[in-house]
Amino acid sequence: MSSTLEVALGARSYPIHVGAGLLAQAPQLLTVLPHPRLAIVTDTVVAPLYLKSLAATLRAARITVTEVVIPAGEAHKDWVTLNGIFDRLLETGCDRGTTILALGGGVVGDIAGFAAATYQRGVPLVQVPTTLLAQVDSSVGGKTAIDHPLGKNMIGAFYQPRVVIADTATLATLPVRELRAGIAEVIKHGLLGDREFFDWLEQNIDGLLAREPQALAHAIHRSCEIKAAIVALDERESGVRAQLNLGHTFGHAIETGVGYGEWLHGEAVAAGTLLAARLSQRLGFIAEADVQRIKALFERAGLPTTAPPLGAERYLELMRRDKKAVAGEIRYVVLKKIGVAAVVPAPDALVRGVLADSSA
Repeated sequence: MSSTLEVALGARSYPIHVGAGLLAQAPQLLTVLPHPRLAIVTDTVVAPLYLKSLAATLRAARITVTEVVIPAGEAHKDWVTLNGIFDRLLETGCDRGTTILALGGGVVGDIAGFAAATYQRGVPLVQVPTTLLAQVDSSVGGKTAIDHPLGKNMIGAFYQPRVVIADTATLATLPVRELRAGIAEVIKHGLLGDREFFDWLEQNIDGLLAREPQALAHAIHRSCEIKAAIVALDERESGVRAQLNLGHTFGHAIETGVGYGEWLHGEAVAAGTLLAARLSQRLGFIAEADVQRIKALFERAGLPTTAPPLGAERYLELMRRDKKAVAGEIRYVVLKKIGVAAVVPAPDALVRGVLADSSA
């Protein structure tokens, strides 16, 4: 059973296909290719699982395939790895007609997407996410980037794919820690955009952890619907799209502060979302009971709800580099209520209090 939805961006609109066994149907889903040539970018974890079979399926459909395997992990989402991708593309004669296909999790999608945005001034991109986090979030919306030592995702481009193929069968091989990290982004979507979906998550979190196919398919489809609707309104994050960064201002500070790869992105988002919820409560938007309800769901998902003790000043320093900051003023995504988010400034003193409470 599969479903399809669309990211409506006019001439840049594209479909998202969600379902089990879609890798085997890749040739039929890649009618968007301008030429029958692909460069599959994947990493050392995903390659042994899916690269050989996907490449064989595509070659059987008379598509020329170049394989590009990069080191796995957030620590390698950098210029060195990006140049390695460019080296491989140039060595194998990939031209402007070559489509880059990102096969993997969020790191692969981000760096392969940035490669597609910049190689020969832009080549077509296809996203084939194999982690829950990538299927519900990072593969959709056109954000591509590499990290800088001073900040996560600081060097990148908005670059939309031609199609997203989310094969839910790939989640069977996903380590449980990665599964939980993906659930953090699913919970985030309910919190910022759909209270009924958040209610559903409270009732079905055990099914998601057990990888029940129907629960996963619904969570992925609904998360993509919520994100696609917001992206269609604000492709380049000049307004409402910033709400999708709920938990990310604090979360990116956590990832940068502890060192890339120490915390998974979804883990940092979970702890960051709890900080955002506590800030929302201090600003008078939500009740303490709401904060505890949010905390309980993250805990049931096996996600961290206490941020690492970097120190309030270090958090503030890192967050001032956040892309939502304006003239050095940090802009926080907060909850007006469960299901409704907003982007607001907040006094440093209030944020220091939130951070102090979190580490207590």
